Amino acid sequence: MPRGESPLDPNGGPLFEFASRLRKLREEAGRPTYRDLARHTHYGIATLSSAAAGRHLPSLAVTLAYVRACGGDEREWKVIWQRTADACAGKDTSTAKPPYIGLSAFKETDAGFFFGREKLTAALVEHLREKRLLLLFGASGSGKSSVLRAGVLPAFRGTPALLFTPGPHPLREYETRLTAYERQRAEPGEEDPAAEEVLIVVDQFEEVFTLCHDARERERFVTALVHTAHAPDSRARVAIAVRADFYAHCTRLAGLVDALPQAHHPVAPMTAEELRAAIVQPAARSRLTVESALLTTLTADAHGRPGALPLLSHALLETWKRRRGNALTLTGYRAAGGIEGALAQTAENFYGALNEGRQWAARRLFLRLVALGEGTEDTKRRVPRPELDSGPDTESVLEQATRARLLTTDADHVEIAHEALIRCWPRLGVWLAEDRDQERLRRALTEAATLWESLDHDPDTLYRGVRLAAAKDIPPRALTTRERAFLDASEAAAQRSRQRDRRRLRRLRQLVGSLAALLVCAMTAAGFAVRAQHTVTRQRNDAVAVRAADEAVRLSQDNPSLAIQIALAAYRQTPQRRTADTLLSTLSAASTSTGPPSRTPVGHTPAVTADGRLLAMATGSQIVVWDMRNPRQPRRLGTAATDGAALGPIQFSPDGSTLLGADSDRTLWLWDVTDPRHPTLASKWPTEHTDAVYSVAVRGDGHLVATGSYDDTVGLWDITDPARPRALDKLTGHTGNVKPVVFSPDGRTLASGSDDRHIRVWDVTDPRHAVPLAVFKGHENFVDALAYSPDGRALLSGSDDRTAKLWDISGLPHRRAPGVLAGHADIVTSVAFAPHGRTAVTVGIDGVLNVWDTTDRAHPVPLAHLTNPRGTVKEVRSLTADGTFLTVTAHHSVQIWYTDLDRALTDACDHVHTTISHAQWTEHFPRLSYAPPCPAPTLPGRRG
Repeated sequence: MPRGESPLDPNGGPLFEFASRLRKLREEAGRPTYRDLARHTHYGIATLSSAAAGRHLPSLAVTLAYVRACGGDEREWKVIWQRTADACAGKDTSTAKPPYIGLSAFKETDAGFFFGREKLTAALVEHLREKRLLLLFGASGSGKSSVLRAGVLPAFRGTPALLFTPGPHPLREYETRLTAYERQRAEPGEEDPAAEEVLIVVDQFEEVFTLCHDARERERFVTALVHTAHAPDSRARVAIAVRADFYAHCTRLAGLVDALPQAHHPVAPMTAEELRAAIVQPAARSRLTVESALLTTLTADAHGRPGALPLLSHALLETWKRRRGNALTLTGYRAAGGIEGALAQTAENFYGALNEGRQWAARRLFLRLVALGEGTEDTKRRVPRPELDSGPDTESVLEQATRARLLTTDADHVEIAHEALIRCWPRLGVWLAEDRDQERLRRALTEAATLWESLDHDPDTLYRGVRLAAAKDIPPRALTTRERAFLDASEAAAQRSRQRDRRRLRRLRQLVGSLAALLVCAMTAAGFAVRAQHTVTRQRNDAVAVRAADEAVRLSQDNPSLAIQIALAAYRQTPQRRTADTLLSTLSAASTSTGPPSRTPVGHTPAVTADGRLLAMATGSQIVVWDMRNPRQPRRLGTAATDGAALGPIQFSPDGSTLLGADSDRTLWLWDVTDPRHPTLASKWPTEHTDAVYSVAVRGDGHLVATGSYDDTVGLWDITDPARPRALDKLTGHTGNVKPVVFSPDGRTLASGSDDRHIRVWDVTDPRHAVPLAVFKGHENFVDALAYSPDGRALLSGSDDRTAKLWDISGLPHRRAPGVLAGHADIVTSVAFAPHGRTAVTVGIDGVLNVWDTTDRAHPVPLAHLTNPRGTVKEVRSLTADGTFLTVTAHHSVQIWYTDLDRALTDACDHVHTTISHAQWTEHFPRLSYAPPCPAPTLPGRRG
């Protein structure tokens, strides 16, 4: 006698109706047992009985199999299933509030849904109870704000708390908050306000560097905080959250240097177990279930990735919106775009719903909400509402962006919900790349207009000269009403000043006749001053040239033709290292194409053939192949699709006939690119790695592949037969994420770098039994990049410790002290050798490309220090033997760099379209004779 089914919940809404109809269908079919149904459908008994239980919506495939076995109409049930799915998506049957908060930081009121950081919270609470001052350092997106607000604050419940961000005037903000607190405590009814403890939490402390421009106020603010915590009679505890890339900035604050060793506490990435708790526990609190396949995928996607927490929370929120009944599914997660694409998809949906006028308003608004990095990545900026125009377009964009959880607003301020949006919304990255220099000008204009208004329109605060000329280049519709009024007043004042100058000039001319006679007498005395005057003139001209060269880099993106002429003229006037570097930087920035993706290589990971002829760019779910025989005019050849899989590292085989890539599911893809116009998939296979694949490398013979993984191992693969790759060996020894892997030119050794700060060299002559040869120790932080010299006798490494090191490996296992390449102010992200091996290039987050002479490996010599005005440089690859390199910026744009000064001098005028005018020359080279370096524009086709 079969057991009866459990009664349905009449309050189950759409699920109750759906399950009732399934049960009725089974009744009409003669009530077959679920064992019989399982034999006909090939689904398990539990799966079929659960379909009619009313607890969650079964998949469409299970539903149709159930209906088919009971003799129902499949077309009718497709409609029923879809209607139920839509109803479940529109009405939450288990909770009125989402269990995930998206991009926003957790607040104290969200503590009930804050999971995964219990161990860190306990450590921070214990630290504050013992030491009273805490400096919490962590990467953007590591959860610093959330652990303080939803972890630490609830642990001190009952203790009054002052929570604030510094803003542009941190000391004023702190004093305002403290005064309000003391006034509140002094109200009648308080017994002894002086005896009560208080917890002071300063979130987003990096704003004292990005928004506050007064060094004295910054120092006084820090001194006040440290004194508050360390005073002998202190009743306060101070917690400060700082982004990790601002650690070096903190060491330059005298008030913090002594406190850092005892107060410092890092935020490590969440472990796999902590991630699972953060995913599953909030859902369980809301009576939701998380599909096991989804949990596995989410954990794999987020584990080991710095800054992934806001992306994970946003992807979970979007998955919750697409849930099936009370179940969060892998299908919903993929429909939301996954951890990489969910945020970008939300932002694009928001932007696409706007009309043309409001799209422009959105661009202007989001650019204002980003604090542009100086040697650091861009950060969010809290903007006062009066800074924004209050027109209907702006108000509508604010409302819709807030509803999409992209922005957070209150009565006085607007800000981006999380800095992850800056990194993950490609459109915003393009805006920042295109408008960065213009935005810097506009920021300065905003501050000047605010000062002008605060001083009751004092004319001495108006713009004049070069600043006024630069500000007039900003498009009028990019300005607010206040900024336009300031510029109009500045222009009117400038016109009045020019009129006064003309009157003064007329009076001076009248005096010239009288002075002519005196001039004859003065000529004799002037002879003695000629030599001194020549020296002064030369020094003045040199200073003018250096200043003009620096200005050329800023102009290179907006007016490349003018920028190149200014840089070239500056070098010819003052041929020194600084002007040479500026010429090379300007030529790269000005010559880089910024056209549409169909004409310009873009992406996050490059691969270049050994001869520099082909470039492949991974752009997420596809690879695009480009002809780079003329690097300045790349030609798009073909694409390789990945069926929606998100690609990470890619690499060409040495002969350029094969392209390999690894996706986020730890699967390796292999394409035949013998015909680069039509890449064909040769094979794909799952690796044996248990965590994300960071890098791939192909040996010179094209038969052996190495993979570096976050599971701390290196995998070796035989691809002699591309259709049947074989696993050969797994190399162990590293105790942290394995990042770069690279084969030596002769293919006998393999080098690997790791987050354990070590470099290991392996003998892979027999790849089935690879043997460790050496371990290089010397870096003080993660090893992110490796490159062999073309002769295989040197190994170049780049690290998070802001240095690169050149290791002599010609006599392994014997070794020598490495040469140190210390020319970066932040993480070294990539390294490369020129094909001749005499020079090397290092790039980094500081936006610098350094060129080194590596002839003497123990003492590398700097040759050039080039600057990328677009900011962070992520990857570098050698293109040609004459010193041309390719880089990829943080905003996924590709740049071509000359490092050969002679070639740059020869080719510079090829990029000039309009000769520099007399007015432009006078603006940038005042008091120097007009001498355009490129008198006539170069005709197309004049040079190859």
